[in-house]
Amino acid sequence: MINQNILKKLKIHYDSLAKRRYKWIRRNKFYHKEILRYYRFLIPKHSSILELGCGTGNLIGNLFPSYGIGVDISEEMLKIAKQKYPYINFICQDIEEFSSNKKFDYIIISGTLNSVRDIQRLLQRISKMATHDTRIIINCYNQLWNPIIRLSQKSGLKMPEIIFNWLSIDDVENFFNISGYQVIKKDFFLLFPKYIPIITTIFNKFIGKLPLIRHLSLEQFVIARLNKPPENTSKLTTSVVITCRDEEGNIEGLVKRIPEMGKHTEIIFVEGHSKDNTVGKIKEMIKKYPKKDIKLLKQKGIGQGDAFRMGFDHAKGDFVCWLEADLTTPPEEISLFWDAYIKGKGDYINGSRFVYKMEKNSMPFFNYIGNRFFGNLFTAILGQRFTDTLCGFKAISKKNYLKIRNNIDHFGDFDPFGDFELIFGAIKNNLQVIEIPVHYRPREYGHSKAYGQTIKSFLKHVFLLLRMSWISFKKFKLN
Repeated sequence: MINQNILKKLKIHYDSLAKRRYKWIRRNKFYHKEILRYYRFLIPKHSSILELGCGTGNLIGNLFPSYGIGVDISEEMLKIAKQKYPYINFICQDIEEFSSNKKFDYIIISGTLNSVRDIQRLLQRISKMATHDTRIIINCYNQLWNPIIRLSQKSGLKMPEIIFNWLSIDDVENFFNISGYQVIKKDFFLLFPKYIPIITTIFNKFIGKLPLIRHLSLEQFVIARLNKPPENTSKLTTSVVITCRDEEGNIEGLVKRIPEMGKHTEIIFVEGHSKDNTVGKIKEMIKKYPKKDIKLLKQKGIGQGDAFRMGFDHAKGDFVCWLEADLTTPPEEISLFWDAYIKGKGDYINGSRFVYKMEKNSMPFFNYIGNRFFGNLFTAILGQRFTDTLCGFKAISKKNYLKIRNNIDHFGDFDPFGDFELIFGAIKNNLQVIEIPVHYRPREYGHSKAYGQTIKSFLKHVFLLLRMSWISFKKFKLN
């Protein structure tokens, strides 16, 4: 039951502050600029956005939504918002009572959760405006900053707010969990919320990223999604993209062993300038297995990354799997990726060869050492578990792949392998990343194209991986 006295108090309080709102925004210009910058990093342009507790609309109005709704209890705040951002649909209502028949790409609650009376009820309510692909983003004050914030309000340095509760980042995660969500990411932001040349950069981009110290930052960010399977799972189709070069002896084994998944499964071979009869063998399989949907694409460019992009771009399935043609990982295990996806366990599914015991001579020594090292390094940088970044088993929905492709300019043309384009894109687009352990055995036909066969090859690829590590550090840690 809503306490009408509390609602009235909130309305009167924020209505009385509306005309002075921009005074406090200018006074804390750096803070508001940084919050907006981080949201722009998290939310692509032209997304549909709902902001609950939008105030004068400064955040949603500068995120360039394709369609946007801003909800706030203060009519006076919204009068200013409507004048400044006429392309946003602003609605005056208590955010805990707001509902809409529309579904949104992003639902954001920025700096408002501390004033919500029933957080679990609010999260359950907004779940009706979300799909499996909707991301809910919440940022709120770190409870350790309570004394500083109260002092700033009393001294006039900050707009006075009505705060009902102070939450830790674990409190926010727990509210998500008990309300039917799956937390994707937790982050701390802004250790030093005022701008002083050099000092601010050092504190926010370096010191504020360190373990333990990062927990002292002013802002807490939590990103979550509904804990539910994708819609219409019975109608979903699958594409299996197989990149291959000089793999004639493995082609029929792949065709026979790849399982049917979903309503329909297509198999796409992307052939990359083979010197053996790989092309002829694929054409033979197309004739020999007419009931299987087998396609042959001939790569025009060079490199594994170019081949995988060609295959993914041509894939028609709702769910797209990437499988290398060497048969070192059992093709049957691709069904584990499909099962995880349709049960809603993950958006980007990455295979790992380093959980089950490998068969002898499966992987060159330098290859093994390099994979383990860079897996740990990327886990630390990206904040997601990656024990095996270069496993030839990966899967993602086609619509999420297109999101990555549409935003690939954010990272530039940096990845000859193709693996890191997907990994970085998945993190950038707030996808739920999970790992599926797979078995790994020596190849029986052909020769490995992996790095680590020689010292020269090993050092060349180490340099490439170090370069990509630096790119990921700049984009994700120094943002």
